[in-house]
Amino acid sequence: MRTLFLFLANLFITTALLAQDKPADAPQHMDDMDHRQHGGFMQGGMHHATAKGVKLEQKIDGHAIVVRIGPMNLPAHTTHMKMPQPPDLLWQIPINGWLLAYSPKLVDADGNVVPGRVLHHSAFWNENRADFLCPNKEEHIFGAGGELTNWAEVPGYGYRVQMGDKIRIETMVHNPTDTSYDNVYLEVTIPYQQAAGDARIQSVYPTWMDVKSCGNSGYDLPAGKTEQNGTVTLKYAGVLLGVGGHMHDYARQLVLEDATRKETVATLDAKVDDHGELLSMPTVLFLDQGGYKFAAGDVLKITATYDNTTGRLLRDGAMGIVVGYFVPADDAAMAVLRRQPAAHPMAGMSHDH
Repeated sequence: MRTLFLFLANLFITTALLAQDKPADAPQHMDDMDHRQHGGFMQGGMHHATAKGVKLEQKIDGHAIVVRIGPMNLPAHTTHMKMPQPPDLLWQIPINGWLLAYSPKLVDADGNVVPGRVLHHSAFWNENRADFLCPNKEEHIFGAGGELTNWAEVPGYGYRVQMGDKIRIETMVHNPTDTSYDNVYLEVTIPYQQAAGDARIQSVYPTWMDVKSCGNSGYDLPAGKTEQNGTVTLKYAGVLLGVGGHMHDYARQLVLEDATRKETVATLDAKVDDHGELLSMPTVLFLDQGGYKFAAGDVLKITATYDNTTGRLLRDGAMGIVVGYFVPADDAAMAVLRRQPAAHPMAGMSHDH
């Protein structure tokens, strides 16, 4: 149980730190733009120059897959809006089974460790599976921010994949430090379990419940106290193992309710400093009751409250996402989530088995 707690806590901490740059006061414009809009939760259609020569490689042994993205050159004191960003890259799943954990790190070409602060975020999206709450979205399976939190393995649980599944990887970098870094690589080590007759792995599904419902997550944050809410409808019965939250600076609270049953599922009070900077979001686990049980058709309501003390509107300054892992009562019913990914050009990928 402690392992499951650490795994969920790491998931929620990572999610809460995916976008910690200060929001812009007004839209920013650049030349040579790359417009990325794939319908994921975190993306807001931001424009960036495209970094050249960044590719994806993978190495696989009998226990783990290492996904490697780079090289990336990161000059000192460069924001994510001014930094040329890697294009979205495609990772093709080389196994039939379950992904069990994720361990990210940054290194240079010689293998020396690079500070995690230069990673703004990385997000893995399964193009072969729709999100079970928002079928118009791809399924978000992993994310990392500058804290490079390890997602620990949970015995008996895993994320089900099939050989050939296409995982789109979006990576954004910046460099707020005084040191420039050249030829930087993001490496993610992913242990796995092959599907076999003796495999006893229960599949979990990433759960993103957003105040913007099934649209893009970011929204403008007016000055003063505000409240934003949205709803999503569960089509499948099952249990939620636990929840955490993702908000931005000046956050106050996230609340998840089962509107159908008129029950408060969880209340997440944001921790901020004296200047309103977000420090952390709590987690709530339902392990002592075997998970929080939901019925098919339940309407879930998400409410985010902020107190923006700057006195001005912050463009794309807010998000309100409750995140967790869902275990369906009938895993076979989730097969309808599989789909064919849309065809689009991707940068090169090489394999090393």
